[in-house]
Amino acid sequence: MKCTILHESRGRMRVHVNAVRMTLHRADVLEAYLNHSEAIEHAKVYERTGDVLIKYKGSRAGAVTVLSHYKFDNPELDSLVTSADSRKINQEYQERFVNLVVFRAFRKLFLPVPVQAVITVFKAIEFIRRGLVCLWHRKLEVEVLDALSIGVSLLRGDFNTAGSVMFLLNVGALLEEWTRKKSLDDLARSMSLNVDRVWVRSQGTEVLMPITKVKTGDEIIVRSGNMVPLDGTVIEGEAMVNQAALTGESMPVRKIAGATVYAGTVVEEGECVFAANAVDGASRYDKIVSMIEESEKLKSGTENHALELADRLVPWCLAGTVVTYALTRNVTRAISILMVDFSCALKLSMPLAVLSAMRECGSYHITVKGGKYLEALSKADTIVFDKTGTLTHASPKVVKVVPFSGCDEEEVLKLAACLEEHFPHSMANAVVRAAKERGITHEEMHTEVEYIVAHGIASRVRGERVVIGSHHFVFEDEKCVIPAAEQQKFDDLEPEYSHLYLAACGQLVGVICIADPLRPEARHVLRQLRAIGVTNTVMMTGDSDRTAAAIARQVGVDQYFSEVLPEDKAEYVQKAKAEGHTVVMIGDGINDSPALSAADVGIAINSGAAIAREIADITIKADSLEELVQLKSIANAMQRRVASNYRFVLSFNSALIILGALGILQPATSAMLHNLSTIGISLKSMTNLLPEKTQSQLQPENTKA
Repeated sequence: MKCTILHESRGRMRVHVNAVRMTLHRADVLEAYLNHSEAIEHAKVYERTGDVLIKYKGSRAGAVTVLSHYKFDNPELDSLVTSADSRKINQEYQERFVNLVVFRAFRKLFLPVPVQAVITVFKAIEFIRRGLVCLWHRKLEVEVLDALSIGVSLLRGDFNTAGSVMFLLNVGALLEEWTRKKSLDDLARSMSLNVDRVWVRSQGTEVLMPITKVKTGDEIIVRSGNMVPLDGTVIEGEAMVNQAALTGESMPVRKIAGATVYAGTVVEEGECVFAANAVDGASRYDKIVSMIEESEKLKSGTENHALELADRLVPWCLAGTVVTYALTRNVTRAISILMVDFSCALKLSMPLAVLSAMRECGSYHITVKGGKYLEALSKADTIVFDKTGTLTHASPKVVKVVPFSGCDEEEVLKLAACLEEHFPHSMANAVVRAAKERGITHEEMHTEVEYIVAHGIASRVRGERVVIGSHHFVFEDEKCVIPAAEQQKFDDLEPEYSHLYLAACGQLVGVICIADPLRPEARHVLRQLRAIGVTNTVMMTGDSDRTAAAIARQVGVDQYFSEVLPEDKAEYVQKAKAEGHTVVMIGDGINDSPALSAADVGIAINSGAAIAREIADITIKADSLEELVQLKSIANAMQRRVASNYRFVLSFNSALIILGALGILQPATSAMLHNLSTIGISLKSMTNLLPEKTQSQLQPENTKA
């Protein structure tokens, strides 16, 4: 792609695309492509001007390279774009709004008054019908107020007021619908900006492939702890699949040959091979939207209170209308009160505040499954951390391989990587990465791989049982032994490292020493969390007490627990909740799943096990633990915004009612001010809760990319 750099500053540039007509679709594909790139932090494409605003990480050359390699109208990149096009949504509603305003102006300027009256009566039928339907179902809702105000105006022969009220109601409804759909789409798009990779069976071997490359009919392999990436039909194997994301049922479902598996579900036990029925794209987006719509049922307590109040206030508005007419005998004043209702503003601004907070979380690579979890997070006083991959660095490193039983380092690492590559844990990733760095290739030479939660992995290689995992698993559960002649070598292993033990035929063949350094920001993050409401920080790990104590001192947690099992973590969480604490659990492994489920808010690391992400209420990318501070800050700010919206709606609309009752405001004016305030507070609810990051001024430059 040829483009010109218009403006540039540190970490930012604005470029203009040359010699290409920027259609809506092209703009969407380009924007998705840039946001998928690891070199680009955020990109925004402006289709009208053909400009692209880029915030990049790392070197400027990397961002320029990403731009220069892009090619328009590449069919392979179309799958990056969701089925809903944000630009098309904006265009559709802009056209509808313009048509509404133009038709209104045309009627007022060019049509005779009698014709205007007929059109007004005809349009009023739908509003009155809605009001009558509400009454028929014995409900007093805002539709009743609208029907009464329009109906009374028509009976008085005040067609101008009736027409103005309906116009403002239509404009308000259109803008509300537009605002809500745009917010929902922005959230869905932010949640779909990740490219997953899947294991595909091809010609008898397993190939790790980007999900965007998968075609219908491709054979996908999923194992215990992994997420089903696409819809498909099982052709081989047997697995117990957790379908809670789709059905709400917590019990796993048995899947055998011929059964259908669904994207987003998780394999709890076993493994299977399925043929992909649908590739990534529209169906993926639709599932995300469905999840968001489902999450809206998980409203916060503040939201629910506001929505319930909105419904309860309708009869009071109606009563105020009756009282005003009884005291003043002035129909105009009474109608002015009918023009004002609390329902619209409360029922729109509160969900939008939550959706906006969820969208803002998405901009920080944080996925939140419901408003109730943000509310719980704002009240949280206790956070429980898993150690490995959470408080420690997300990329532990293999520093030494110690062979036993006549093996060499390459053999040990090759076999270990062959087993570990199937399971997304930070320690497993370290082993696979070390093999790759040393140029060690490992073919699939084992049979079915079995993952034992919180212990390790077992399989058979050339008919021999091979296990890799913790000291407890290898030596106590599996009864493996250390060669007598090499006991001293074993005793001399450095205690400062984490150890993975590899054994075959009941005998130790190697120990992999892994450095698991503390995240440099961990201590600072814990101080920040205390400053924004967290009073108790806890670390729980399966490591020895010596290792756990050292990490606890470095990071500065209030409490730590060592040599814990998955059930121990869950038990602590439940105990803390019983004592009245609001508890957050953060982890990344299958062994963290019980505690994630038990906590008021479960937070999973996105790079961890799929079952942990599925069970968790919130997932974070965790490039840095600073995301926790951002998440907690957004949750706190969301609660403040919801409370602020609540107070504003009540006070402003109450003022409109009083002014209308006093005859200061006419019905059309009351309706206009009410709708404008609803739109205004809704737009405010969609703004970011956290202040924008410091940005440098853009300086002009005429450089070619």
